[in-house]
Amino acid sequence: MPAYLVIHSERQRDDTLIEDPNLTVEFIDGWVLFKDRDLIHTNRVAIAIPAAQVRRVERVDEPQDPDQEPAPQKE
Repeated sequence: MPAYLVIHSERQRDDTLIEDPNLTVEFIDGWVLFKDRDLIHTNRVAIAIPAAQVRRVERVDEPQDPDQEPAPQKE
């Protein structure tokens, strides 16, 4: 499952972990946008954080179990 750790620039608060099976991240016009890549759903998730408040964003997916078959990917 895609997961992103948002590390805040001023470190006055805890870092934020955002995860969702359909999550994507984009950096657009001074914003960090986390959104649902599934355009068909009417209840799409979107989170916007001003880029000035973010030191960095790290992808921190959980490691896959080698005995477990990977989840099918949507196209």
